[in-house]
Amino acid sequence: MTHQPLIPGLSSALATPLPRVLRPQRAVPQDTVRPTRAEINLANLRHNLRLLQRHAGASQVWSVLKADGYGHGSKAVARTLERAGTAGICVALLEEAIELRDAGIRSPILVMGGYFGRAWGEVLKHNLTPVLYDAGQIEELADEVRYSRSEAADIHVKFDTGMSRLGAPPAEARAIAEQLAAAPELNLRGLMTHFACADGGDTDSIRRQLSVFAEVRETLKQHGVEPEICHAANSAALFADDTAKLDMVRPGIAVFGVEPKRGMCSELKPVMTVLSRIIALRTIDPGQSVGYGWTWTAKRPTRVATLPMGYADGLSRALSNKGTVLVHGKRAPIIGVVSMDLTMVDVTDIPDVRLGDDCTVMGKQVGKHGTDCISATEIADQLGTIPWEVLTSVSRRVPRFYREP
Repeated sequence: MTHQPLIPGLSSALATPLPRVLRPQRAVPQDTVRPTRAEINLANLRHNLRLLQRHAGASQVWSVLKADGYGHGSKAVARTLERAGTAGICVALLEEAIELRDAGIRSPILVMGGYFGRAWGEVLKHNLTPVLYDAGQIEELADEVRYSRSEAADIHVKFDTGMSRLGAPPAEARAIAEQLAAAPELNLRGLMTHFACADGGDTDSIRRQLSVFAEVRETLKQHGVEPEICHAANSAALFADDTAKLDMVRPGIAVFGVEPKRGMCSELKPVMTVLSRIIALRTIDPGQSVGYGWTWTAKRPTRVATLPMGYADGLSRALSNKGTVLVHGKRAPIIGVVSMDLTMVDVTDIPDVRLGDDCTVMGKQVGKHGTDCISATEIADQLGTIPWEVLTSVSRRVPRFYREP
């Protein structure tokens, strides 16, 4: 069937369907030569989901898997969570949702990022639930349903209660309600908002935003529009304030075992461990320097180990002369500037280090000289950022190995 243009008067050139863009594929274990890798503990993933379900109580838990499952690999993670009983999956991009559908994921998928281009047909084809936030989107999707003679499409509508990012302004609630009431092509399944300060544990801000959200809900109700579910809580709000749970919660970082704020839930278990191996060893004399720019100089005879991992893999250059890795259960300082593909560490104080020894860049290591852990939160603190960025920075050229301990 030939589809009519979605916007009247749009030129035929602009109305031509966009080519499908394939996402770059991550390095896969069977094609990998380099020993740098990320191991994903699926048992810990399931543990975290069960823990979140207990905290959510009667609220549905929809797992947020945007940014390739926070760097863990969305397809394998989605399969595990689907089997473990997640009520649904949330992503940011339409492309992310299609990737999951192509991988065989059949759970409900909510696309929250707000931009759909002219790809409403893809939304319908893949049975996805879009989050809409303005009158134009409502009109365009309704037109697509009508022109394609599809069944009515499920949607969620987002209102901005204080984030000032995406979402219809509360003042437009009446107009949105009237438009939805006049669009039988659409089924309003959900109403949502997003908290601005929950990650800091600010319950006052949560309550203020919930108050605005309640007013929006009442306005919609007065005009005959009532969603089946309402939702607002991310990981932090789920732990910080019971009133934020509503009908559904959307945890992201907590699914992967990281507390959104220290002390919120110590029972979470980290899912990702990043590992490499020593590929070169040398001893340098006092006065010799290491790496680009000679930013580190030995003050004693120093045993230098080289790891095949650098900033192109997600080991930030800002960790130069600051970060550590684990070797045999002990910390080895990063020395010199982290290169694109290689990093040097000082193993002088760690006995019996040999070529091929495992190094833990992020995660827990039990070794013959001790046990220690370098968490995503610790790395984030060193970098002056957040663990969300640390996890999502582990690049696609680092293969993910999925483990069932």
